[in-house]
Amino acid sequence: MDANALLLPRSDGAVAGVVDFRGRPASRSGTGRWSAAMFVLGVEIAERFAYHGVSANLISYLTGPLGESTAGAAAAINAWSGVATMLPLLMACVADAWLGRYRTIVLASLLFVVSMGMLTVSALPPFHHDGCSYNSKSLACSPSPVQVAVFYVSLYLVALAEAGHKPCAQAFGADQFDQNDPKESVSRSSFFNWWYFGMCSGTAVTTMVSSYIQDNVGWGLGFGIPCLVMVFALIMFLLGTRSYRYYTSTESSPFARLARAFVSMIKGSKPSQCDSTHASDDDVHREEVKGVLRLFPIWATCIIYAVIFSQSSTFFTKQAATLDRRIGSSFRVPPAALQTFISVTIMTFIPVYDRAFVPLARRFTRLSSGITMLQRIGTGLVLALVAMVVAALVEMKRLGVARDAGLVDQPKVPLPMSLWWMVPQYVLFGLSDVFAMIGLQEFFYDQVPDALRSLGLAFFLSIFGVGHLFSSFIISAIDGATKKSGASWFSNNLNRAHLDYFYWLLAGLCAVELAAFVIVSRVYVYKKRISHDNGAVM
Repeated sequence: MDANALLLPRSDGAVAGVVDFRGRPASRSGTGRWSAAMFVLGVEIAERFAYHGVSANLISYLTGPLGESTAGAAAAINAWSGVATMLPLLMACVADAWLGRYRTIVLASLLFVVSMGMLTVSALPPFHHDGCSYNSKSLACSPSPVQVAVFYVSLYLVALAEAGHKPCAQAFGADQFDQNDPKESVSRSSFFNWWYFGMCSGTAVTTMVSSYIQDNVGWGLGFGIPCLVMVFALIMFLLGTRSYRYYTSTESSPFARLARAFVSMIKGSKPSQCDSTHASDDDVHREEVKGVLRLFPIWATCIIYAVIFSQSSTFFTKQAATLDRRIGSSFRVPPAALQTFISVTIMTFIPVYDRAFVPLARRFTRLSSGITMLQRIGTGLVLALVAMVVAALVEMKRLGVARDAGLVDQPKVPLPMSLWWMVPQYVLFGLSDVFAMIGLQEFFYDQVPDALRSLGLAFFLSIFGVGHLFSSFIISAIDGATKKSGASWFSNNLNRAHLDYFYWLLAGLCAVELAAFVIVSRVYVYKKRISHDNGAVM
């Protein structure tokens, strides 16, 4: 697209500063709005379906067909998730500086298709030793080196695709609404609500469908269906090309701006008076760096929350696999399907939060948002702490049932304990997400300097990247230390493991983190902005 098109006089019915797919001023009536945003929303739902079609039940694949230990599998998943949520920092820079959001989404979607196709192929019979079926769960059925290599290469290509897709799709969808137009501004606000609803619905559907197929039909088909969904979604996204609005910028990338500012701050040199323009730019960039650095205490005091967040798709799933999962006489709930309760809770409670909680809180606080962003995040941290306490108590109950039933050394025999015992901790995770997850997204979008808002989501995601990597580290460290003193906390036989100890440890760390969060929140000063409601400075 031609950036010079932005310099052309604004024609009647054109959106200022925006071009169409041919580089011409974008027509307000012929581009953007819901007709274009729905294509972007569709590809995002498919991306959630594809990504969680891999991640939700990944621990079952690693400890089943690939024969890895429980601790090793959990550490590997956390390391992979950490990479997937740290790479958006790099991919956001690439999108802003070179490719643009549209091209990045297309390339990321293509990479999703290729990597999911490779995962599907790696799970097919030719990659297994003789006597092993592609849906085998026997630990004695060891995978071939080729299968393992193809699988892990494919897995990290999925992480790269996720990193390219995540920071660009939501922003590109919001780009389809003109924030300076009163009607489109309202639609843009509604778009964010439907966006999160779409993400949760895609996650919920794939968690139920893919996990059932993977556990009961085969892993090849379980990985293949998300791949086909992504192919269809990419085709639909490309069909919307003519209707999209495209923003172009002549400014340097946010990373380049920050890098120059850091260099300038380190040198500490004062610019000469003859270079006033350069001096002014440096001053602006220094302020941007300071604006980012002041967010670091909040960022750092949410790491343990991210560690807790990573347990729902690893150890929780392994615990659920040991319980009585029967519904009726024949149907058995896939262990990973319990994660659906997180998504369903989010989809249920978001309207309650928006329509009931916020108006009620507004009566007491007189804030248009009901509570502040940091209060919302803090409430989420409290709920995460409660969720880990509940998880620890349920695990203590599960271990007691195993002892009383004489099944400690029979890990493959379902315990006489219903899977419904685990539902409360999943629901608490969902409630925590409504407060902390969405609150963090809003905070890092709203509080970063205006010129760096495209990196806001990437900064937010980096919390979970570091949290996943830290989770991988502490699991490996605790596994190594406890093996030396006897049985590992993460023994392959969960009836002899001590996940309850690990959950109590996380609850304690979360309590410390919460105390630190309260301290830094009390001294944090919000960036000033003008309220559109009454003109007051917030």
